[in-house]
Amino acid sequence: MRILVIGTGRMGAWLTEELCFDHEVCVHDSDLARMKYFIKVRRIQSLEEAKDFDPELVINCVSLGDTVEVFKRVLPYLGPDCILSDIASVKTGLAEFYRESGRPFASSHPMFGPTFANIRDLSDESAAIISESDPKGKEFFRALYARLGIRLFEFDFEGHDKMVAYSLATPFASTMVFASVMKRQDTPGTNFKRHMIIAKGLLSEDDRLLSEIMFNPYTIRQLELINSKLSYLTHIIKQRDYEEMRKFLKGLRENIED
Repeated sequence: MRILVIGTGRMGAWLTEELCFDHEVCVHDSDLARMKYFIKVRRIQSLEEAKDFDPELVINCVSLGDTVEVFKRVLPYLGPDCILSDIASVKTGLAEFYRESGRPFASSHPMFGPTFANIRDLSDESAAIISESDPKGKEFFRALYARLGIRLFEFDFEGHDKMVAYSLATPFASTMVFASVMKRQDTPGTNFKRHMIIAKGLLSEDDRLLSEIMFNPYTIRQLELINSKLSYLTHIIKQRDYEEMRKFLKGLRENIED
């Protein structure tokens, strides 16, 4: 298959390297220096050159805020049957764009990143695919994720963003709060060190990516829930209420049971 990858940041580069030996891959990035290290791929300096490549599939890997704009810029140079695809962490606005475009599409979300994932072994990782996706595009990504041993889950657009608010924005918010109260001092404790490793890993990610996940419309509800639980815990601590603390901890253990 002829595949055009737009955006060669972490995930775009990973996809390019995974696909280039089984498919004819072309890449474009506004930062031309990012493309120079790829092998067995075609490089184009402008989206207009996509017309000569005539891709069967376009994988848009730019930041969410730029995704629709980049699609609009490349559309005039694509054939009518070319499948549009994205790997955005939040799907806000994409359902409307795909519907209005009238093009076949395949929207998925690899739910891992180079910071936390072992790219050489992704068998413990997961990905999501949007149920409304074109069958041919959906099958392409199903096969890719299956080959890599990645567990695949299916959601509609709204269900995906609700899931992301729960599974990504909630722990991200907790880690951000943890990092916000840190001081420059040596601190013993295994649990503290583990939290610090998570915080450093999270904050090594791109600011735009973190912002996209936190700006998900469904994140606010999760933050309100966190705030209510923190208020409850604060009340228990102020009252030194051992019985209420026991009930609180019992509820926590029930929440995280397998």
